[in-house]
Formats: sequence, C-alpha cells, structure tokens
Amino acid sequence: MGVLESIKEIFDIEISELEYVKSNMGDESIEAIEIIRNCKGKVVISGIGKSGLIGQKIAATLSSTGTTAVFLNSAEALHGDLGIVSKEDVVVLISNSGNGDELKSIIPVLKKQHISLIAMTGNLNSYLAAMANVVLNIHVRREGCPLNLAPMSSSTGALVMGDAIAATLMKLKGFKPENFALYHPGGALGRRLLLHVRDIMKKGEEIPFVTQEATMDEVVMELTVKKLGAVCVSENKKSLVGIITEGDLRRALLKKEEFFNLRAKDIMIKNPICATPDSLAADALGTMEERESQISVLPVLDSGDIVGMIRIHDLLGKLK
Repeated sequence: MGVLESIKEIFDIEISELEYVKSNMGDESIEAIEIIRNCKGKVVISGIGKSGLIGQKIAATLSSTGTTAVFLNSAEALHGDLGIVSKEDVVVLISNSGNGDELKSIIPVLKKQHISLIAMTGNLNSYLAAMANVVLNIHVRREGCPLNLAPMSSSTGALVMGDAIAATLMKLKGFKPENFALYHPGGALGRRLLLHVRDIMKKGEEIPFVTQEATMDEVVMELTVKKLGAVCVSENKKSLVGIITEGDLRRALLKKEEFFNLRAKDIMIKNPICATPDSLAADALGTMEERESQISVLPVLDSGDIVGMIRIHDLLGKLK
C-alpha cells in the first residue's frame, strides 16, 4: 500500500468509527446536555494522557462558546488540584477504559460531595460507567492505529462528542456571533463585531472643512493639510452640505481654463453616503467596498451633525 492510500485508509477507519459512535447515541446525550445547561457552577473536564489532551480542547471550546469550563488533569487532581471543583460544578471524566487508578481515587471524593458526574468512556462495564450519573458511550470497534493500540478513533470520538455538546449548548443558549466576539476580542472576528466607526474615525481638528464659496486653492490647501483624501463642505462645521474628494478635484482639473474660477459648491458631491458613529466598522467597510465605484472616505454624522471622517485604509488596517 502506498503512502497516500495509507493516509486515506486511516481517514476511512476514523470516519467509520465516528458513524458507529453516533449510531450508539441515545437519550443519555440529552440528559448530559441538560445537566451542563443547568449547571450553576462551572464544567470541569478531566482526563489523563491522550484523554487529557482531548479534555483540554473540549474545555477550551466550551469556554469560548458561552459555557464556563476548566480542565483538570486527573493525575494532578490526586495531589491537591481537586480543590478546583466546587459543589455546584459538573465534572466530565474522559477515559476510554474507564478503569484507571486515578479515577478510583477521584470519583469517591466527587460522589461524597454529590457532584454531578458525566462519564465519556468506551467501556460501559467500567468502574467509571458504574459510578457516573450519565454515561456517554464513545466505544469504537477499531483504532486508526495499524496495531489497534494507540488511541486514534477513540480520541476522535471523544473530541467530536465534546464538539457536539458545545455546539448544542450554543444553540440552546441562543449564542450569537457578537457573544463569540466578546470571548475573542483580539481575533479578527472580535474586531469585526466589536469595533465601531467611533473607535477609528478622525474627529475634532482632524476633520477638513471648507465652505461652499471656498476657492480651489482653499480646497487644495485643506486637502493637503488634513490629508484625509476628502473635505467636508459646511457653512458652520456642523451641518454637512456636501463632500469633495481628491477624485472630484482631479475631474475638475480637466477643465483647466476655468478650474481656478470654480468654487467648492461647483464640484462637491451633494447628499454623500455617510456613516454613523455607532455603525460597525465592518459595515462601513462594506459600504465603501461593495460598490461599482469604490468610496475611500465617509463623513460620519450623528443626529445630522458632522462628528468625524473615516478612511478605507484605516478600516482595512483594523479589520483585515
């Protein structure tokens, strides 16, 4: 068998075993979801070895999708870390065999505190299965390992079971993209959902203004000094009459013989597209980009007053 064929065979084995795990699921999955959903404390995911690594991922996924969760290494739990568990918590123990020595030391302590225990195991006849409130069966017939020894299909089954629990809880809680963003403020999605126009716009003395009667010299000077690629036309630096972009100025230059006789009102764009301070920055970027002729600058209005200007490259710098 060639290398590529071998790789594909492992995919086939693990996909087949995932289907097998799915076929064995029943009402116990619903019960587990309800226990976690109604948990007044946190969800403590515990395991050791490969199961521990899977447990860390499940805990991270739950935490980032609205279910407070932590990981507890089962071996470290025996030496003081079990103190992280409180009476209002739910503990999810992951063990394919369900008979590890650390489980036999941890579980009695948890049971004594009447803590809800969910087992994720491939052995329904194990000590863990017998002691748990709910048992999630992740039994597989065959590991992806050619020797059928190293946890592969079984760890994949546990991983997907954890993903299924997290995703179902998201649906039940009505978890939205903006909620996800709160847990990922440093990521691209967080920036797209949390960043508003007011956070990026130029304001105050940075805003370029000219009056309707401003000469082309004055328009060019204001464009040059403020360097925003456009100027707002206003009589009181408050109410927007129009906007002049560098593109408008270039088009006006085509009329060389009359250019310096023109006034701002002659070349300005009336009723330009604007943003509001509370608009999402991503929405403002979409307004600029999703047009036949792209806009590079938007005035920002609040209750009709000019409060800022926002440039496309400032948005791209923050959102891309």
